[in-house]
Amino acid sequence: MIRIAFALLLIVLGAPAAIAGSAQVGALKITAAWARATPNGAKVGGGYLTITNTGTTPDRLLGGSSQVSKRFELHEMKSENGIMKMRPLANGIEIKPGQTVALSPGGEHFMLVGLSRPLKQGGEFKATLNFEKAGKVDVEFSIEGIGARGPAAGKSDAGGMMHMEGMH
Repeated sequence: MIRIAFALLLIVLGAPAAIAGSAQVGALKITAAWARATPNGAKVGGGYLTITNTGTTPDRLLGGSSQVSKRFELHEMKSENGIMKMRPLANGIEIKPGQTVALSPGGEHFMLVGLSRPLKQGGEFKATLNFEKAGKVDVEFSIEGIGARGPAAGKSDAGGMMHMEGMH
């Protein structure tokens, strides 16, 4: 009986770490929300996450807002003639039924423009994502190291997180 109680206590105490950086709105499951730490005085930062559409209709991530920046924009990195270029995604990102889309360093990502404070490793911030059909959903981003390639193990569900090589 004591072993069962102890096991249940471990499950309950471990639960918040398993769901940090995760949210769901309609058929969209958002996981592994994280950002890179920024040096003091930086005015921009990058945010990343994974979205899975478990539904039967497509949806589109249009952008969002954040408590730590004036603008929270969707961007992409692409190599053109051997040069990495970053551009805003004016039409957002489509998430087809059954598809998982990973926003990651060197690929599609959020730009936090006009930071109100530095993003400090080990911290967190909240953002609201805006989807065309599912509407708005609040997500908590964990802040990893300046050169991080993904969320720290145990802080968020990094299943399916892809990393793309390139300039960041």
